[in-house]
Amino acid sequence: MKRSKIASLLATDTAVGTIVDVRGWVRTRRGNKYVQFVALNDGSTVHNLQIVFDMNKFNDEELKPITTGASIHVTGRLVESQGKGQKYEIQADTLEIYGTADDTYPLQKKGHTLEFLREKAHLRPRTNTFGAVLRVRSALAYAIHKFFHNKGFFYLHTPLITSSDCEGAGAMFQVTTLPLNELPRTDEGNVDYSQDFFGKPTALTVSGQLEGELGATAIGEIYTFGPTFRAENSNTQRHLSEFWMIEPEMAFYDITDNMDLAEEFVKYCIRYVLDHCRDDIEFLAEHYDKELIDRLEFVLHNDFVRLTYTEGVEILEKSGHKFEFPVSWGVDLQSEHERYLVEKHFKKPVILTDYPKEIKAFYMKQNEDGRTVRAMDVLFPQIGEIIGGSEREADFGKLKQRIDELHIPMKDMCWYLDTRRYGTVPHSGFGLGFERLLLFCTGMTNIRDVIPFPRTPKNCEF
Repeated sequence: MKRSKIASLLATDTAVGTIVDVRGWVRTRRGNKYVQFVALNDGSTVHNLQIVFDMNKFNDEELKPITTGASIHVTGRLVESQGKGQKYEIQADTLEIYGTADDTYPLQKKGHTLEFLREKAHLRPRTNTFGAVLRVRSALAYAIHKFFHNKGFFYLHTPLITSSDCEGAGAMFQVTTLPLNELPRTDEGNVDYSQDFFGKPTALTVSGQLEGELGATAIGEIYTFGPTFRAENSNTQRHLSEFWMIEPEMAFYDITDNMDLAEEFVKYCIRYVLDHCRDDIEFLAEHYDKELIDRLEFVLHNDFVRLTYTEGVEILEKSGHKFEFPVSWGVDLQSEHERYLVEKHFKKPVILTDYPKEIKAFYMKQNEDGRTVRAMDVLFPQIGEIIGGSEREADFGKLKQRIDELHIPMKDMCWYLDTRRYGTVPHSGFGLGFERLLLFCTGMTNIRDVIPFPRTPKNCEF
């Protein structure tokens, strides 16, 4: 008999009255000498399916191994449930026990803190909370590919090992095959990277943007979606050392086109999750964030306010609000500033544009005032910045001058400058941290709880 997933059985009444085959992990077992009830979950939904064992058909020894965490295979008739709390149940005919779990199984019926579950990251997907988060994560990943595919974008695979530092921050994980306890040296005493695997220093990528621009200036509109790495010693609820990024790059897009796409994109993703993960979202809202669904709907049903960084700073300075970090023109805005604009002042998502060039990356298009660049940051309630992007500098001379001003080694930038040297065009793009979007869509507050196996300073388990 073919296995049925619990999500499918609960979603329709077509199987009611038929013999079905289910397999999964035991959440709980209770009952008496006449009847036993087992709550079974197979990971396809946050909801359990109740299995009813008539003790006239089964004996205590057969059911004794059925404890929390055990895996079982049951066939029986699917019927409407007479009890409260479940729509259907299975009247068991046969039982096969795949694997037992004794009382050392860490995820017993009692509630567990998120901190405890992070220490059990290899088992926490079996909990309702992390099953819900992982299903939302999967659906969001699919929605992202679907959105860009429907708009005619091409999915570009950019390198994970690179010799360029896109952000210029230097917080990169080095990749080497050199013997660290006996490094080869040049005559000057420096590490001789000519003997390394790639013949020069290389690292894990912090962004696929620069390579993405190569794709955009060849095939028009591309997006990347893959892991990125930052060797920042940041032990916060918003930072990971390994995370996933979505980075579209579009030829012939100006800053306004870029903002339009960003707003359309995040609204599409949120709508997809609400339409396809409703049970999981409602579970997370009930247990972690009562305002989650209202906040998701809030973003969907409001046009994003657009204003310049200068206008935003003026609003913050005149607000009378006492910020932890003082605000003035030229400072890089903190999350508290961004959230004030979104949550207190406009009460809508905000797109800030035209930032001071000194606090933004070298590749952003310079405005005529010589002080600002055509950057854009999308700010969300509770999260702050969720998207960062810009129109890219298309002028060869201006881009080269900015590279020189920042003392970026030209040997690392020659290939990138060729996109401006040969057939340059206006083009734009942005980056969205996948886990930041997941935080917003799930109501979780710690970014380590929206990725299966978090990598953070001093933590690389499993």
